[in-house]
Amino acid sequence: MTKKFAELRSRMSPESQARAEAKAQAMLAEMPLNELRQARGLSQKMLAEVLHVQQPSIAKIEKRTDIYLSTLRSHIEAMGGQLEVIARFPDGAVKISNFSDLGNDATT
Repeated sequence: MTKKFAELRSRMSPESQARAEAKAQAMLAEMPLNELRQARGLSQKMLAEVLHVQQPSIAKIEKRTDIYLSTLRSHIEAMGGQLEVIARFPDGAVKISNFSDLGNDATT
């Protein structure tokens, strides 16, 4: 007999629930492109249609470890997001503004 997750969760101690929530948030805060696409409820084919490319192009992008910022920006925007480049230092973070118009002109 299967049990609903909500029922199992309600049996957890508040501390266990807090730990589980923290782990879930950490996992959602950092993920590969393919998992992000899946979490947004998109297939590679759907994303390819939005970007006017073939599905194998999406698969290739998701496997790459080195990617142009303009390509990444297009990918993220096609999923409904916005890309920001942030440099983090021990004394704070800085949003890099050089890329704010990247991909907005017709030549990229």
